[in-house]
Amino acid sequence: MTSELIIDAQKNDISIALLEDKKLVEYQKEPREASFSVGNIYLAKVKKLMPGLNACFVDVGFERDAFLHFLDLGGQFDSYAKYLKQVQSDRKRLYPISKATRLPDLKKDGSVQTTLKVGQEVMVQIVKEPISTKGPRLTAELSFAGRYLVLIPFNDKVSVSSKIKSGAERARLKQLIQSICPKNFGVIVRTVAEGKRVAELDAEMKVLLSKWNDAITKVQKAQSLPQMVFEETGRAVAMLRDLFNPTYENIYVNDRDICTAVEHYVSQIAPEKAGIVKMYNGKLPIFDNFDVTKQLKSGFGKTVNYKHGAYLIIEHTEAMHVVDVNSGNRSKKENGQEQNALETNLGAADELARQLRLRDMGGIIVVDFIDMNLAEDRQMLYERMCKNMQKDRARHNILPLSKFGLMQITRQRVRPVMDVKVEETCPTCFGSGKIKSSILFTDQLERKIYRLVNKIGVKTLYLHVHPYVAAYINKGILSIKRKWQMKYGFGIHIIPSQKLAFMQYEFYDADKQFIDMQEEIENN
Repeated sequence: MTSELIIDAQKNDISIALLEDKKLVEYQKEPREASFSVGNIYLAKVKKLMPGLNACFVDVGFERDAFLHFLDLGGQFDSYAKYLKQVQSDRKRLYPISKATRLPDLKKDGSVQTTLKVGQEVMVQIVKEPISTKGPRLTAELSFAGRYLVLIPFNDKVSVSSKIKSGAERARLKQLIQSICPKNFGVIVRTVAEGKRVAELDAEMKVLLSKWNDAITKVQKAQSLPQMVFEETGRAVAMLRDLFNPTYENIYVNDRDICTAVEHYVSQIAPEKAGIVKMYNGKLPIFDNFDVTKQLKSGFGKTVNYKHGAYLIIEHTEAMHVVDVNSGNRSKKENGQEQNALETNLGAADELARQLRLRDMGGIIVVDFIDMNLAEDRQMLYERMCKNMQKDRARHNILPLSKFGLMQITRQRVRPVMDVKVEETCPTCFGSGKIKSSILFTDQLERKIYRLVNKIGVKTLYLHVHPYVAAYINKGILSIKRKWQMKYGFGIHIIPSQKLAFMQYEFYDADKQFIDMQEEIENN
């Protein structure tokens, strides 16, 4: 299996698509001005105690206050609190963590009322994004994640990933990390550290230590609260850190700054793979070029088709996600309905595993498969689903089919489910239900080109239209495009874009900046 990462950086947002054997399996999109907040560390104040929940609410600057449960304070919370006071007592000289006193562990049956008070300053880290009506979920057990190691302040344990099976390798890694780990820090050794040399692990240890030092220095100098003291890496780099593996063939980016950042990160963690990061300079939109747009349009929405006419219906509710499997117009097999149901269900298991990753669906998922009579068929379906989910990084649990033919799945949820709008708003009537004659569409475009070139002074412009419209404009030796170039200059370029509706269009200047020439705006 080969993997490719496609990063589409636009003016207002950044989209990231992961392809496995050219098939879209993960997709993330976030606004430019918003950061991926899981992993960010804040110095904040306790706003409200909730004794009934044994928890409190903390103001970290989000619209809704963040939730911190007593059990998420961690065993070394008292040590943190004491060290925090020592750091803030001297604004000029930083009190080193190596001299900090380790206090007894916090008892797990303790109370939030006796541990915290309203207005108390705490260092907290976001572990779950705000979802729906809920604010972020916090922990006071801070951690700094790298590719090979996770550094945990005020901890004295070195843990090795259970996925590393070799006893000799586990002992080697544990002894190695214990020899380089500074005082008052603990470390979790990640699976990808297997077989790595001491120099590589030591280099990452120093990087993670510098992140801690930067964060605690900001705490020392903080004037107003809440204040972010550590920000997780950019979304592109963060996804690379968790996903990167030797099967990556290419990473394509259409933004020079992001391309440089990704190239720098890859050269750090895998110098031999630095050459796979490539700047995309093609005329087509990057997602169109790699067939991502079409897969997004077909992969999201309420109904998802898969092989031989079968399809899934996916509904999202506040409490859970519900999936119904339908055979559609699939023809019956010669050996009966049971075989037909089995093949439909196995195909649904393949597609559903992909959909869970693609949409990042979390919480409870209930799947209504087509009824099967044979116990061995139901077991085969369960095993197929478990095998498909092995590629999923999110923690999950799958139960065998119930008596009613339902499969229950729980999947870790750290951010809202990914929702891509596949329906297209009419770009010409804006909801009125009436449009100008479509035969006059190219005349309308020419008027806008005339205005841009002769009135506004734009000499180089890129007109993005639906691929069918682009084919019509480019048709023939003396095409409409050629006539426009002869009238208004050869700086006019026609770009087919799959994301646009049939009679939708967008203008961009020489710097690829969007020019708003919508009909409603122009007529005002």
